[in-house]
Amino acid sequence: MVKNTSQMFITGPAVIKSVTAEEVTAEDLGGAMTHSSVSGVAHFAAENEEDCISQIRYLLSFLPSNNLEEAPLFDNGDDANRMDEGLTTVVPDNPNMPYNMKDVITMLVDKGEYYEVQPHFAQNIITAFARFDGKTVGIIANQPAVMAGCLDINASDKAARFIRFCDAFNIPLLSLVDVPGFLPGTSQEHGGIIRHGAKMLYAYSEATVPKVTVITRKAYGGAYIAMCSQHLGADQVFAWPTSEIAVMGPAGAANIIFKKDPDAVAKTEQYVKEFATPYKAAERGYVDSVIEPRETRPRIITALNMLASKRESRPAKKHGNIPL
Repeated sequence: MVKNTSQMFITGPAVIKSVTAEEVTAEDLGGAMTHSSVSGVAHFAAENEEDCISQIRYLLSFLPSNNLEEAPLFDNGDDANRMDEGLTTVVPDNPNMPYNMKDVITMLVDKGEYYEVQPHFAQNIITAFARFDGKTVGIIANQPAVMAGCLDINASDKAARFIRFCDAFNIPLLSLVDVPGFLPGTSQEHGGIIRHGAKMLYAYSEATVPKVTVITRKAYGGAYIAMCSQHLGADQVFAWPTSEIAVMGPAGAANIIFKKDPDAVAKTEQYVKEFATPYKAAERGYVDSVIEPRETRPRIITALNMLASKRESRPAKKHGNIPL
């Protein structure tokens, strides 16, 4: 949508005023930024018509003509084996400190270039098209800088739509995970977070394209599963050495388990030391490799190349029943 030019609404300002006595401008009711940031109806907002056409061309450069073709391959000269030392320090030592996941994406993708989808809506999750070794990949990433990266109703809808779009055009999926859980609260529960969150799980589990997951820091509870764990069919799962995979934060879990234990402090420290790592999940086969952050780009590219010939057949049926 073009800012200050295009509008979309079911009933216009005049009808709304006559029926509900509410006064609102056409731009506030259904303008480009309203639908880009509030309703989530629009995926891109353009400054003018020229910018709109330019963005459409850029978007199409990432997409194949149809689901039987491959996306255009770009030789952009970025080394597939490039390692970025900046990834080693991007995640703060304090697990409660935020950081910008877009910095991680920039360091991983070809030439640091990506095209974000719905950048103004549900900013606690990032959806974007990028390239690895010249090949188009769809990225779904938690954003710790917004709402600590929690999943909520809008983030679930946004991610589910993007996942299904990529799967429809055979675009591989990369999930970057730093999620403390689903957002708690009565507004979320009454708004149907279970139903909306299920859309995201359904979209991931139904997708037949290559699925690679990288856990950068936290991966807790049901949100860990929802962000394309092996339980949802991830083909390769990598974790950074400082990541945590658990039902909940290890300190909180230890406080519950050892609440009445006289040696609670010592046992809590031991529990945190033992379980605040990705190695327990790796022992059980839920993580394929624990990797150094700087190695992430070449490991992703190797995994995607290995999965390039992936073919997955589904049981014969009319269609599934997505939780709408």
